[in-house]
Amino acid sequence: MTKSDLILRLAEKNPHLYQRDVERIVATVLDEITAALARGDRVELRGFGAFSVKQRGARIGRNPRTGESVRVAEKSVPYFKTGKELRERLNAS
Repeated sequence: MTKSDLILRLAEKNPHLYQRDVERIVATVLDEITAALARGDRVELRGFGAFSVKQRGARIGRNPRTGESVRVAEKSVPYFKTGKELRERLNAS
């Protein structure tokens, strides 16, 4: 599902809202999650999961084309851990 698919589905389920308002709501939620992660905060959506930032240390990598060793700098990466309710719904028999 893409962002526009999500917006269309939410607009269909909420006919009392204009599609442009649904689009603005989705964009605002995603922007707030992104801003919180950029600050280093953890974002938890109960029943869905938690977004956080993890640090990957510097390391020596290898260029697959040439086999040459390459230094890979330390970086921050987003991490998502599913919530219990989401896991249970995905694994329901």
